[in-house]
Amino acid sequence: MLATKETNVRYTAAFFRHEEDLLAAATEARESGFEIFDAYTPIAVHGLDRAVGLKRSHLTWIAFAAGVMGLVLGLGLQVWTSVYDWPLNVGGKPFNSFPLFIPVAFELTVLFSGLIAIGVLVVRNRLWLFAKRRVFERVTDDRFVLVLKQRDASFDVRRAHKLLEKHGAVSVIEGDQFV
Repeated sequence: MLATKETNVRYTAAFFRHEEDLLAAATEARESGFEIFDAYTPIAVHGLDRAVGLKRSHLTWIAFAAGVMGLVLGLGLQVWTSVYDWPLNVGGKPFNSFPLFIPVAFELTVLFSGLIAIGVLVVRNRLWLFAKRRVFERVTDDRFVLVLKQRDASFDVRRAHKLLEKHGAVSVIEGDQFV
């Protein structure tokens, strides 16, 4: 999720020991109407994207389009150079011998797909080299964190604490410095 600086916004962060507790708390918090800002985990948690209500990513389609672009550019470059720009008769083979074009076209497909996907991921998630991010204590070791956004005065802090502690939250903290 993108972190934008908003004024008068507070956050409630709950720390969990087990990923099952995080999943259950995220699911119930979203069903109860709380806005989930983000979830931080030391490992990949399957089903967490559905639990926090994230939409499917468009990154796979972007990577596919980049791969097609790499394939077209690779084939186009090879056909242009070997057929039109500098045709060489090597052993009587035809100028547009496509089996020879397969390795370069494949490599450019993978290269474009990978590099463009990584670039889009970094730009979209604002993962700049020197970005200042809040790092929660022990979240990279063995803790799972669920952060709820308190956008207005209708946020019921006691109900949120009760819900998070019901699902095994080790500690619950509040603040405005989580982004």
